[in-house]
Amino acid sequence: MFDSLKKLFSGKPEQADTPAPKARQPTAENAQFLRREAVFDRNNRLSGHLFTLHESTLLADADDARQRSLDETLLATLNTSADAWNTSHAFIPLSSASLDLPAVDRLKTSNIVLILQLAADAEADIVCEAIDRLRERGIQIGVFRQPKNPAFAKVIHLADYAAIDIGANEADTARDFSAAVRASSLGRPIKLLACNVETIDDLRFCQQWHFDNFHGKFASSDLAPRADNSSDPHKALLLNIMRLVQGDAETAEIAAAMKQDPLLSFRILRYLNSPALGLSNRIDSLAQALVILGRQRLTRWLAVLLFSVREPHFGDWLLVENALSRGRLMEVLGEQSMPGVAHDPLFLTGIFSCLGELLHRPLAETLNEMLLADDIKNALLERSGPYAPLLAVAEASEAFDLPRMQETARAAGVAPEAVNAALLAATAWASEVTAYWE
Repeated sequence: MFDSLKKLFSGKPEQADTPAPKARQPTAENAQFLRREAVFDRNNRLSGHLFTLHESTLLADADDARQRSLDETLLATLNTSADAWNTSHAFIPLSSASLDLPAVDRLKTSNIVLILQLAADAEADIVCEAIDRLRERGIQIGVFRQPKNPAFAKVIHLADYAAIDIGANEADTARDFSAAVRASSLGRPIKLLACNVETIDDLRFCQQWHFDNFHGKFASSDLAPRADNSSDPHKALLLNIMRLVQGDAETAEIAAAMKQDPLLSFRILRYLNSPALGLSNRIDSLAQALVILGRQRLTRWLAVLLFSVREPHFGDWLLVENALSRGRLMEVLGEQSMPGVAHDPLFLTGIFSCLGELLHRPLAETLNEMLLADDIKNALLERSGPYAPLLAVAEASEAFDLPRMQETARAAGVAPEAVNAALLAATAWASEVTAYWE
């Protein structure tokens, strides 16, 4: 599942006398799709994302001489987003041989962590000088464990993160690496990043040995029995308020529904007034929200709040992010590929595609109780209608399946570059929204 990351961290030597090829311009045959994977902190919250590329079939057999070209393509893709790093960290694996690329100089300086794989011929002084320049710009540096590389011992002392591939190393190696990093930090703490954590047992081991951040497929496992959200009174009331807002209910009836749960009313109003929405006027009541936002837009924000989770585990965060990112990604792509079409329904299609998983009940049952447009229902239940192609793209963007990504983008008529930009925008937006939750 994490083959591209493991390939980057394999440490195979580059040929020093092989000229670096120029980065390919994306075409239908060699276009690259961005892959986003969650990185969690010790509090079970998303601390950022690790970004790599899906390698197309033509690049699947590329040797390490192509790594610099792939790095340039990845950086160029990330540089297309002006606001992707507003809140969460972007962890970017990169060969040390790529630090002189012009695309590195164009990286945003906030919340970027470059995780370096030292090239076989890396010179410590040159790498350290490059790291100093990057850190002066505010870019953080991670270094992957490579004790046999001559430059490693010197470079690791400049790192903000020390990374290790848990799946490729024995437990004793990870434990000793943690102890060595903590002992040699010399008063400047270095955070420990555990990559490719496969299981919950591996996660617990890494937590025991003081790792700070965790990446891997453990996050998709069930960490604990999940509550049946269909019986959650807060979510049931939110669904009822959404039905009233979407229907012909009078404002007084909606206000009466809100009064059934003062805490929920407080949470709704606090969220509607958060910086994430960017409203110029303060909202003091749902009646005022109906006037300022309108019923359709208010339905959108109630749907977002529906996915807020108390004391979430890893799987909860993945569900929340998938829901929010699907909605925003579909909306962004719709603005380009479906001009003249209202985009709130696209957003609702994306976010409601995760509703069955959230409530632990068949999606059709929940949708039948809601006043949704037929195009939304058809996309969700039958995978038909005008919204279905973009929903397929949004769902594929979460999978590590390049053929599926290529097929869905082609069917929806959207270019890989557009999908990548939309994924970055959706990731940033989801991070911004959840930053203001409890």
